[in-house]
Amino acid sequence: MVKTRSHLCAKMSSSSTATAMSTPCRDHEDEIEWEMRPGGMLVQKRNEKDGVLPLLNVRLRILYGVLRYEISVNSQATFGEVKKVLTGKTGLQIGDQKIIYKEKERGNREYLDRCGVKDRSKLILMEDPSSIERRYIEMCKNTRIQNAYRAISDVSIEVDKLVEQVSAIEKSILNKVKVPEIQITTLIEMLMRQAIKLDNISTEGDVSAQKYLQGKRVQRCVETLDMLKISNPLIKPVVVAAKWETFDPPPPTSHWEFFN
Repeated sequence: MVKTRSHLCAKMSSSSTATAMSTPCRDHEDEIEWEMRPGGMLVQKRNEKDGVLPLLNVRLRILYGVLRYEISVNSQATFGEVKKVLTGKTGLQIGDQKIIYKEKERGNREYLDRCGVKDRSKLILMEDPSSIERRYIEMCKNTRIQNAYRAISDVSIEVDKLVEQVSAIEKSILNKVKVPEIQITTLIEMLMRQAIKLDNISTEGDVSAQKYLQGKRVQRCVETLDMLKISNPLIKPVVVAAKWETFDPPPPTSHWEFFN
């Protein structure tokens, strides 16, 4: 009994080994093929041998307010990939879009086929209300920046004119030519008015740098005039003696002799 059982076991073992050797390795036979999805995701390639239909494109009707669009996407794409296509058509960024299908907002990672989207399905596109608010805030910010640039530019033009007058006064005093004090005082007051205008301009970002530069220009001009105001009275007026030109007396008048 023992020998018969051992022989039977040996025979079954050899039969199993022969079967295993004659069967090719399925790991090498069934090689997995991969493909890139439209959204950039790497997935296993599907084919008809697996009993799965190949990927098909579906046409979607998009309702965006009074506008109508029709796009073609992969049947197994995500709603996020649909938004990418709609960005080029509507100009709305992905974060600003809301897609409604069957009265329900769909997330970016949800798949069309799993949500029941088919060819000629209708999707409603809406703009996210929060994005409208963000855009309004951004528009107001840009308006403030433009107004600030314009105001600083106007001050810069006025300061350019005043800088020329400061240079003219400085040149006169360096040449020992006394300048009326009221002229220096008036010029300082005009510069201080421009400084007040700069202080009243609300700025942020790069505009603040422009405001700072104009403020430094005004400050330097005022400091220069303060120094000139001190040195101007020390200038002594130059007295120029008039030189009179002398002329020789006219020659005597000739006497004429009359003849009968």
